[in-house]
Order: sequence, then C-alpha cells, then structure tokens
Amino acid sequence: MTLDEYAIYCMPIPTEARPPRPLLRDDVLDRIRDAIVDGTLTPGEQVRDADLATWLGVSRTPVREALLELGRAGLVRSSPGRSTVVSPLESDDVRDAQRVVAAMHRLAVLTAVPRMTAVDLDRMRAANARFAAAHAAGDADGALVADAAFHAVAVDVCGNSAARAVIAQYEPILHRAERLRFASVEEGRDSAARHDRFIELCAAGDAESAAALAEEIWQALVIDASPTDPRHEETP
Repeated sequence: MTLDEYAIYCMPIPTEARPPRPLLRDDVLDRIRDAIVDGTLTPGEQVRDADLATWLGVSRTPVREALLELGRAGLVRSSPGRSTVVSPLESDDVRDAQRVVAAMHRLAVLTAVPRMTAVDLDRMRAANARFAAAHAAGDADGALVADAAFHAVAVDVCGNSAARAVIAQYEPILHRAERLRFASVEEGRDSAARHDRFIELCAAGDAESAAALAEEIWQALVIDASPTDPRHEETP
C-alpha cells in the first residue's frame, strides 16, 4: 500500500472541536457533594461506597474516588479500616473555609472587574433577582443556587483556574451553613442589598472596592455553623 493509498484508507482526524463531556467521576462527586450540602446526607451519617454506588447506578470505583476528594475538602471523614461518615458541621472548619474562600473571591474580583462587560453585569443582576425572589418565596435551596450563580460571574471572568479550584473545593463547606442562614428573611434582604452594591462598584470599574466588598460578603455571610434554623432563633 502506497502512502497515498494509506492516507485515503485511514480515517481522517476530526478537526472540529467537540464540547467537553463531564467525566463520570465528576458527576458522581457532584451528586454526593450536593447530597451533603442539601442535608440529604446528614452530619455524622455513615456512608458506604456500595450503597452510594447502588443509589447512583455506577460502579464503586468512581464513588471511592469521590469520597477521597470529599475527604480532602473536609466534607467526609474516613479512618483506615473503619467507616466513612459525613463530617459534622463544626464552627472551626467553617471559619477556616470562610477565610480561604473570601480571600480567593477577593483575588478573583480584582482581576475580573477590569474585564467585565455589560453582559457580565446583566448576568449578576439576573442572578440577584432570582436570589431575592427565592428568599421571598422561602426557597433556601433556590437562594443558594442563585447566590452561587451571582458569585460565579467574577470567578469565570477572572480566568484564574487556581482560584476557581480552591473555591470549588472549600465553598461547599460554607454552603452547608449558608443553607440555614438563607432561611432568614432578614438575611436575604441584606444579602441582596450587598449584591446590588457590588454590581454598582463593578459597573463603575472600582476593582479595589468591589474586591473588598466581595471579601466582606463572604466573611459576613456565615456567622454560625450551628445546625439551628435561624427562623427559630430568639431576637436578643
């Protein structure tokens, strides 16, 4: 077979890029992490890879990989030869994650603001509108989703993959506590107002002030990691 014949015979390599497909292990990681954040898997609950594999309809291998990653993020705890359990919601862990996430968001905003377009600002406005509507409806889960979409704009625009990775690892620890705080109507109004102010600063191109406010939002958002519904707390 000549080289020309071989070139005709062989299948050409596609030159058109295909959209990336999420890996199965990433899907499994997301599903288990979401179940921990939304309370489906409760603090202290024992998790077995075989049970999770059956629930998700996958083999045990991606489940084990996901549990290792969740262990590094502090969402589960495992001991050699012993069971794996969902980590309790402890104040020290929340505060540690809070400081790291706040610092990464500050860094992301400093880089993102000069690059933001009108489309990016509109994305934040739309997300904050959904956030406020979810609070008004008493939908804490919807508020979390909208809040995540709001803050994701700056993280996406900044293009810092390292900051994105750190935020993705530690932000779920905060989401567990935030879900309880977001049930408070007052907390929702305050958060929506801070979001509005943040958008104003970004629109004005004030990167320093926007970054400082972003850090403040994350530092102030989670006040107490106690699993007490804030709607039942007494006002001092």
